[in-house]
Amino acid sequence: MKRSPLPSIIIVLILAVFTSCVSKLDTGNINMENWKNDRNGCKGLRIKDLDELQSLKNTFLEATNQELIVTFGRPDRVELLSKSQSFFFYFLEPSSECDNHNNKKEPLKALFRLNAINKVSEVTITTLNP
Repeated sequence: MKRSPLPSIIIVLILAVFTSCVSKLDTGNINMENWKNDRNGCKGLRIKDLDELQSLKNTFLEATNQELIVTFGRPDRVELLSKSQSFFFYFLEPSSECDNHNNKKEPLKALFRLNAINKVSEVTITTLNP
């Protein structure tokens, strides 16, 4: 008996609807190609856009986790907290995953705090951990 292609078509359409609803965030003059090519901040490319990131950080409030991923790429680290909160880490300086990591200090990073409904509630640029 031959299977109908209808279930496959429906799944593809549903995925298309959900993925098309996510748009990139406005990142001003941040070089997003460099950002995405600097996983864990190992190449030192992200730190070049620190001033622009500082000036734009509050514009990312209320963004969804999917918008962050589409815009900035997969986070370097994700930390889950109690009460369904999480943090997305994007390292601006070389992290412990890099060969050129400075073991004497914590690297500078952009922290996006996401609330229980996966929306950004705080953006911090710091060397401290949550």
